[in-house]
Amino acid sequence: MADKQMMDRAEHVLYKTYNRFPVVFDHGQGVKLYDTEGNEYLDFGAGIAVMGLGYGDEEYTQAVKEQLDKLTHISNLFYNQPSIEAGEKLLAVSGMEKVFFTNSGTEAIEGALKIAKRYHYNKLHEAMGDGCDGCEDKEPDMTGEIIAMHHSFHGRSIGALSVTGNAHYQEPFKPLVPGIRFAEYNDLDSVKALINDKTCAVIMETIQGEGGIYPATEEFLKGVRALCDEHDMLLILDEIQCGMGRSGEMFAWQRYGVKPDVMTVAKALGNGLPIGAFLASGKAATAMVPGDHGTTYGGNPFVTAGARAVLDIFEKRHIVEHVREVGAYLSEKLEELAAECSVVKEHRGIGLIQGLELTVPVGPVVSKALLEEKLILISAGANTIRFVPPLVIERADVDEMIKRLKAVLS
Repeated sequence: MADKQMMDRAEHVLYKTYNRFPVVFDHGQGVKLYDTEGNEYLDFGAGIAVMGLGYGDEEYTQAVKEQLDKLTHISNLFYNQPSIEAGEKLLAVSGMEKVFFTNSGTEAIEGALKIAKRYHYNKLHEAMGDGCDGCEDKEPDMTGEIIAMHHSFHGRSIGALSVTGNAHYQEPFKPLVPGIRFAEYNDLDSVKALINDKTCAVIMETIQGEGGIYPATEEFLKGVRALCDEHDMLLILDEIQCGMGRSGEMFAWQRYGVKPDVMTVAKALGNGLPIGAFLASGKAATAMVPGDHGTTYGGNPFVTAGARAVLDIFEKRHIVEHVREVGAYLSEKLEELAAECSVVKEHRGIGLIQGLELTVPVGPVVSKALLEEKLILISAGANTIRFVPPLVIERADVDEMIKRLKAVLS
């Protein structure tokens, strides 16, 4: 009854933009969550790929508590040590050159888009030169256009929504940012066909998440990189969900040896604290100047202390190597399940970002798993179960998940 009362209170006070499952979670430990009635759940959703270290990690918690006692916020008018050290660690594992900390993945996308547009603007002004007679009367169109991908997801703000290739999300909020063209993911010719002299960037997920767990092919990613180099455009790779070790590399693009000009990260970077970042390299690293971008809370000492701890723990505990090992086991078990269950159409993914596409709507399956088998799974689109568990799961957790999922699919 207490849970029902709490859910009723939530529906009364919270803006209705989510259809939540009828569970009130109270605490977690490791890869398990516990509701307010004491029921234990096996978590293969990780707060939508956020809780990479799982719940209640002592080293992480201690680091955050220590910073909480020292300083939580100071503003970006001043320097703070945790943001500097977290930035250094993030650049070291990515090979990028500059980082800007945000409050979320969506905000990281906004910053990445601004870099692309600013780079295009700078480039055109440089081409005009300082001594152009009559340029005041014939200012060129500075609009930078961006190529994005169908079935992509980059966030809910107007800018991020504009490059999200899903009409269902976009329709109620038009007009969106102009100059966005959509290509087919893993179809290089479709990208080539959209390039013109206004195109300033291509943005894509290295592994599409919400769109159904589709990794980029090596040919496609390398082809897009070559097109960006040929036409002096920026390549923006969204690693918000697939980054931070989830693919079996620290960042999924490292599997392909294709370095972006701009990269976005978030989710597992803070292990539950609200933090994201956009990183830039080469010609993108100096595109924006003081005054072009800012944030009140982004990069404050509290959240960056959490990110610093996450990056330390990833290195000390060899989290990425662990993901490769347990991810391969998960893949093997999902392949076996796909062969056994007639409702499974296809298995896709790598590392600990995998999906099972079903021949039936996935919503009722996920709901049944939660309520009857105490198994937390999430969807990716209408027909795909998404497996994005904490990165610290073990083989035994995979076995238990498969057992419970079989009971639901049978």
